[in-house]
Amino acid sequence: MTAPLLEVKQLVKRFGGLVATDHLDLDVRPGETLALIGPNGAGKTSLIAQLQGDLTPDAGAIYFSGVEITRRPAHGRALMGLARSFQITSVFPELSLVQNVALAVQARLGHSFRFWRDASSDSRLTGPAREALEIVGLSYPSRPASDVSHGERRQLELAMALAMQPRLLLLDEPMAGMGREDGVRMTRLLNELKRDYAMMLVEHDMNAVFALADRVTVLVAGKAIATGRPDEIRADPQVRAAYLGQK
Repeated sequence: MTAPLLEVKQLVKRFGGLVATDHLDLDVRPGETLALIGPNGAGKTSLIAQLQGDLTPDAGAIYFSGVEITRRPAHGRALMGLARSFQITSVFPELSLVQNVALAVQARLGHSFRFWRDASSDSRLTGPAREALEIVGLSYPSRPASDVSHGERRQLELAMALAMQPRLLLLDEPMAGMGREDGVRMTRLLNELKRDYAMMLVEHDMNAVFALADRVTVLVAGKAIATGRPDEIRADPQVRAAYLGQK
């Protein structure tokens, strides 16, 4: 069996008396989309923050491509190919779409954000930025970020993640705040990206989850109560009772 790209072993995170991650084990395989679902307060966001490097676990270990990264800083993880979409960095509304994505390219190359003015004119930065925008379907690179819709901003943030040349995308509620049409468009885009990227998807839209996921892990109170194919998760009585609200 192929070694996992991402592996979490006995991960624990507490906030005072609250256990957000409770001795959690999970993995993401190369080329796989793993969806992480669960009720509000299940610990999904805390887990993503630990994987990205924004939170330090209290116990357990995180491995990426066989290397332990439990206490590696977030920028170091990004350079290894672990990219969090939609919360990687703030979108600068006064800058154009291509300038925003060029900043992500600039960060990958190890340059300081102080030189963002160079990012707007350096073809070594704007070339890859335009390619990333084209991948996500944004065909107006010169438009200010302040002028785009909520759905288009989500596409922009995804382009910024792709500009980091990731091996694994951490997608934290990509459909949040979207209407039906934008949600369908984003699901279609992510389905296309599945061919080239492994993904961990945290999402409340079950239609998107079951359309995109190869496997689904269900979190409840920081614990994984089930992992399986989408059809297995749909049929699991424990999952139906704990999360889907059915008996």
